[in-house]
Amino acid sequence: MRTQRTFYGALPIIMLIVLWEAVARLKLAPGNFLPPFSLVLEELFYMTVNGVLLSNLARSLARVMIGFSLGSALGIAVGIMMGYSRVMHELLNPIISFLYPIPALGWLPLLMLWVGVGEMLPITIIFICSFFPTAYTTATGVRNVDKRLVRAAETLGASPKNVLKTVVLPLALPTIFTGLRLEAGMAWRVIVAAEMVAIPTGIGALFMQAESLIRMDIIIACLMVLAIMCFLFERIFQYLETKVCRWVKPYGQG
Repeated sequence: MRTQRTFYGALPIIMLIVLWEAVARLKLAPGNFLPPFSLVLEELFYMTVNGVLLSNLARSLARVMIGFSLGSALGIAVGIMMGYSRVMHELLNPIISFLYPIPALGWLPLLMLWVGVGEMLPITIIFICSFFPTAYTTATGVRNVDKRLVRAAETLGASPKNVLKTVVLPLALPTIFTGLRLEAGMAWRVIVAAEMVAIPTGIGALFMQAESLIRMDIIIACLMVLAIMCFLFERIFQYLETKVCRWVKPYGQG
């Protein structure tokens, strides 16, 4: 049954690849704007072997990991304070609500002046991209914990610290992981845009170099790598969510 579901899930992708190859080979697309899928795979293999792809991907990966780790860690900490403390919620919620809707790339012109054009620029963009959504979702998850469970723990003599650690945070974990999973994929979308504008290395820079040479095969190969990285990051957090939160569901449902 599982093999059958996997086959039916992969079938649309296989059909799309076959159609893509046929359209490109039969010259049904204008000019050279749609290279055959086989040619894209060939270029992807060549860039991997000669190290161009891996070196640029490693730069982007390092920036994503640093910016995402710092932004999500601080976002979780601020979100917990906002969700658990009414005073902190009243102080910070207006600020978060005001800045959260601003797209991360909207900060790019200011950050180019504030931090300069260098390694700190894409890292800071990823930090902003990760911080505000994580803080918002964490605060929402903490505030949505069933207050009856909190009161029951307090009635049994648990201190506020123990209530937070043993009741609130475990029940808020699914919401927190959902935010992390969504932002893990978004970080890759943002890093490419930042690198395309101001950084000479990374997947985004490889995009711009290919565009200047009108190398559609390289551009599509980079798009495929970007899609794979977004998919892998989201799947990793989805896996962690199922493992960490498995024991929370019966507790929360009871």
